[in-house]
Amino acid sequence: MSTLVAYFSASGVTKRKAEELAESLGADIYEIKPVVPYTKADLNWMDKKSRSSIECADKSFRPEMVDDLSNISKYDTVYIGFPIWWYVAPNIIKTFVEKFDFSGKKIVVFATSGGSGFGKTVSDLQPSVPGVKIIEGNLN
Repeated sequence: MSTLVAYFSASGVTKRKAEELAESLGADIYEIKPVVPYTKADLNWMDKKSRSSIECADKSFRPEMVDDLSNISKYDTVYIGFPIWWYVAPNIIKTFVEKFDFSGKKIVVFATSGGSGFGKTVSDLQPSVPGVKIIEGNLN
């Protein structure tokens, strides 16, 4: 059984959690990277015109990601980590899950947040991977 920990980290917090998880599981690790990296100004959630605010407001938007994951088919279980943005996963997570075939795989999501919980994260992501159950993980 092969496991992958894939993560998107805007500030480094999720990266550290993903590294800890991958090490404890003996799993491979993969960073979900946007083609255009986010700047501090892009991440300013208080600014309604910031990139992250605009992306979160448009549920259909899919930020382009660097495509350098060679073989997802070898993994049975995929943990996907990300920061919570407005009570859901950043849209780049939808880019990732819509890019690959997760049929027959176990998907476990985990998140970091400055104060909000999972909110509607799982129900928001579920349509992007029809037929695959998403499990909410807890790293605490």
